[in-house]
Amino acid sequence: MNFLPILGAALIPTVVGFIWYNPKVFGTAWMKAAEMTEEKMKGANMAVVFGVSLLLSVMLSFVLQTVVIHQMHIYSALMNVMDQPQAQELLKTFMDNYGTEFRTFKHGALHGTIAGIFIVLPVLGTNALFERKGWKYILVNVGYWTVTLALMGGVVCQWA
Repeated sequence: MNFLPILGAALIPTVVGFIWYNPKVFGTAWMKAAEMTEEKMKGANMAVVFGVSLLLSVMLSFVLQTVVIHQMHIYSALMNVMDQPQAQELLKTFMDNYGTEFRTFKHGALHGTIAGIFIVLPVLGTNALFERKGWKYILVNVGYWTVTLALMGGVVCQWA
């Protein structure tokens, strides 16, 4: 397993976030919708915020493999029997025949987009409804995560 693309993909949320939440893009709309003020933003320890968010991004990038790489499923199906020669042979045969199928940036980006719409939207949407946030708040944040997961999924699928 190649961990470098996973670590590289973990930087994507920060890079996209700098662009997405810039006041000239969606930052001003997000601040209004989130009821965020300059004072609240200045009160945070940004080293901790960026450090923890990078750790969470590594976790997300690592688990995203199971969403965007179909071959990961055979590993999970065989993990309890990998000590058996038949399982090892099945895995070798499968990987020889299908190991590179659907391993493209485009395919990973598709699955990342699907994850944004069908995982992030329901989770953030539900939270936002109970927090009494509006649709603008939901769309700005879900849009960010959908674009981010598409890019992360593409990187992970193509190079991990």
